[in-house]
Amino acid sequence: MSVRHLTPRDQHLFHQYGYGPAVPVPDPLIHRAVERQATARPHAVAAEHLGARITYGELDRYADAVAARLLHEGVGPGDHVGLFVRRSVPMLIGLLGILKAGAAYVPQDIGLAPAAQLAHVVRTARTRIVLTVAEHAARVPSGPHVLTLDEPLSYALPTAPTPPTAPARRVGPDDGCYVLFTSGTTGCPNGVKVTHRNVANILLTPPGDLGIRPGDRVAQLLNIAFDMAAWEILGCLAHGGTLVIRGQDIAAAARTADVVIATPTVLSGIDPATCPRVRTVAVAGEPCPRPLADRWARQASFYNCCGPTETTIVNTMRRHDPTSGSLTIGRPTPNNTVYVLDAGLRPLPIGEVGEMWAGGACVSAGYLDNDRLNAERYAPDPFLGGEHRMFRTRDLGRWTPDGELEHLGRTDDQVKVRGFRVELDSVSSVLESVAGCRRAVTLKQDARTLVSFVTPADVDPDTARRAVADALPYYCVPESVMPLTHLPETDRGKIDKAALLRLAEERTVVAR
Repeated sequence: MSVRHLTPRDQHLFHQYGYGPAVPVPDPLIHRAVERQATARPHAVAAEHLGARITYGELDRYADAVAARLLHEGVGPGDHVGLFVRRSVPMLIGLLGILKAGAAYVPQDIGLAPAAQLAHVVRTARTRIVLTVAEHAARVPSGPHVLTLDEPLSYALPTAPTPPTAPARRVGPDDGCYVLFTSGTTGCPNGVKVTHRNVANILLTPPGDLGIRPGDRVAQLLNIAFDMAAWEILGCLAHGGTLVIRGQDIAAAARTADVVIATPTVLSGIDPATCPRVRTVAVAGEPCPRPLADRWARQASFYNCCGPTETTIVNTMRRHDPTSGSLTIGRPTPNNTVYVLDAGLRPLPIGEVGEMWAGGACVSAGYLDNDRLNAERYAPDPFLGGEHRMFRTRDLGRWTPDGELEHLGRTDDQVKVRGFRVELDSVSSVLESVAGCRRAVTLKQDARTLVSFVTPADVDPDTARRAVADALPYYCVPESVMPLTHLPETDRGKIDKAALLRLAEERTVVAR
């Protein structure tokens, strides 16, 4: 693919803006970084949860025992082992044990995932062994062999560690680290295979390492089935931090942490005034409201990030300055690229809106058992060449003149209302600029109607509608603005748009 149709200046900026820095990765296997921490600081606290603590030395020994058991069962590189657990210390032991055995972990929150979803995950990932705890063993679908993590002491006594025998084939950077299943909001959940090379690249290089150092406390707030939980867990343990695993109270965990990683929806439920210790915050998973970013950036290093599961957690990051003119998603992280392309996959001039494609070390191994979707979303990377591939994010964006990426919503968030094309995120951004509005979501209710939801409940809906009418064309003005005390969330900490549409329909029926 040529860039010769661009002006010489845009050709230069295509590479300057679109290519992240080339930096070495300290270790291509993420669990090796955790093992180094255990060797260097065996008595340091690796994690705490509801009063329970585990040191790095204990975590490493118990995970060795789990790995030995898995190897005895014939597990090795290329295999997928289910990790069907709730947030807990055993969750960490199982996760690290699977990686030590050379396999990829397949995480599901067994307390939240429906039985049909668990069965789909087992079937699609060809999972023949599942790790869980006795309390939830009965919920594991029939078929795989179930091993429980409740009693690690029984086979990993501190006085008699049992290091695992090496797997038959040496695990390599291109072997799987984990298999994450997409949320399935637009259809059946798809399993995405993410490699060690992918994970190590984002978590072991700045800014993805978030400056985590030994002794730092990192909040673990998110669902283990969500890829940002890998950022919390492995990002913390690889750098010697203490993982603060939350209970029911999300804010309580954040208040004792130095580093918080969250979706904007989860973060909006935490008051920064109660978290004076927090020095670093990173958000991703959905667009971040500017007021939320400004509020946190005034007291902490605040990173606004972007990237779907298929590009390994995030592939662009930007430290936000609350005095800046805009909130962007920054530039590609190290060893990664981002291209803004037209429908023919040609690079667009700087400043023009197109679809963002991701390249480089972030591009995952692809979907499990879905050749059609792989062909649709992954393609050979003509700019890096060789065997490199790029991924179609379905995110719209453009480069600012100074080389920052502006996220302009999803291609499927561009809808037609009364024959006009509307960007739903643009409507929500205007609503979020209204005094007192913390969060806004705009959805298409039918062919002629938009509906918006705002928080908190005391936002005046007429004032909010007038703000949109003053800023955007008439066809962008929502039919109604519904103030709510809070916006419903999915189990992954994102806005539950399906629940909002049901609410809008219920209110429409009542009004009729």
